[in-house]
Amino acid sequence: ENDVTKHMKEDITTPPTEGVYIYGLYLDGCGWDRRNARLIEPIPKVLFTPLPIVHVFASNLDKPRNPNMYECPVYKKQNRTDLTYIFSLLLKTNKSPDYWTLRGVALLCDIK
Repeated sequence: ENDVTKHMKEDITTPPTEGVYIYGLYLDGCGWDRRNARLIEPIPKVLFTPLPIVHVFASNLDKPRNPNMYECPVYKKQNRTDLTYIFSLLLKTNKSPDYWTLRGVALLCDIK
């Protein structure tokens, strides 16, 4: 499971009690609403949006998935192939997850 925090790298000084923090991910194809912690339409002429720190942790519970969660693929580079795919994160959205899939939204580790 994962939870996108509202903090950036500079705001975190201690490790989580369970799981890991991930930073340095960039959204490609959409923007991020830090106040509501969800996907939004991209700002014009902005190609990549930095994502706040993501807390990834394990859970033993089998709970049903929220229908307003987009399963966002994470890639190493901009070249999106099966060789650069890492895993998927669940991101909140107020639109259908299919909308973001059709837009080609993904997370990138490196935007150079």
